[in-house]
Amino acid sequence: MRLSILLFALVGPLAERIPGNPLEHLPANVEILTHFGERADISPDNQRVAFMSKSFCDAMVVDLKSRIIQCLTCNVPGAAFLRVMYLVTGDYLLIGPDRFEDTHISRTRDNGLWFLSKERGAKPVKLGQKMSEGAAISKKNLKIAFSQVAAQSPDLAPEASRLMMADLDPSGAPKLINKRTVYESKDRGCVLEAQDFYDNDTKMTFTCYEPEGHASVMGIDLESGQVTNFSKAPGTYNEVEGIFPDGLYTTVEADRQCEQLGGKRGSGNIDIWKLKLDGAGKDFTRLTHFNDYEGGKASNPVISTDGRFMAFQSARTSDPAGVGYGILLYWFKR
Repeated sequence: MRLSILLFALVGPLAERIPGNPLEHLPANVEILTHFGERADISPDNQRVAFMSKSFCDAMVVDLKSRIIQCLTCNVPGAAFLRVMYLVTGDYLLIGPDRFEDTHISRTRDNGLWFLSKERGAKPVKLGQKMSEGAAISKKNLKIAFSQVAAQSPDLAPEASRLMMADLDPSGAPKLINKRTVYESKDRGCVLEAQDFYDNDTKMTFTCYEPEGHASVMGIDLESGQVTNFSKAPGTYNEVEGIFPDGLYTTVEADRQCEQLGGKRGSGNIDIWKLKLDGAGKDFTRLTHFNDYEGGKASNPVISTDGRFMAFQSARTSDPAGVGYGILLYWFKR
């Protein structure tokens, strides 16, 4: 009893999640772009948003002025893609398996990279590279980075993971060249996923997935190899997603609101936060409040190259990471 009184005095009463739909209570600077879809990415000229219709399905693109939606891969029978991302040329990088087998195998062992030309009617070209989860793509050139675990690369130890970089050569048959490993984790204490280049492509953010459902925002200096933990919040979930054009801040899927709202910490109860990449881990600002509502969360943010807006998705706490139910725009300035 005394401990409860002490905790109350120190942190105050816990708030409670409220019933309702967060989409019906949006702030003035947030608008619904689509009523379906997940894993958005913004075009280099900030005029379009590409996204997945759903997991293991087709890639789509919506024009921000006309709001017309087009399908990018409907000419591919049985398309089973998981992500679509813009290259600096306006072409696309697709991520996914050749075909859907089951959720686990198709998302791990069979997950690979594809090139899709921006020319109307183009079909995806397999790049012959297996990889894990998402990729980092330069906003300046055709440099990409991605991670691998043993499921995609048998030469890795069962518990290890690594970050790799490569250059995309689109001439002739598109292919990856200059492949090299830039960082490796030897055990499951830190499973790696590449995220964003910044500081003129000399640095890159990545997520370190940790035991018991925790995660940290990390960065690597690609010239020196020095690695920094930017979130500095052990025992919590912090998955880096998206980078501001100045390279000083990033967006993060984080569970920090659980300190006030309660509930299980981890990738289920998340909202979008803004973190300063100064290494202190203290400048952490909450941007969305979807997790204030029972069963709600916001995820998968990306930032426009002019810093004016963020695209993200509405999601549910009960669904796997990446699953979304519509794309939204968060305006920093119109």
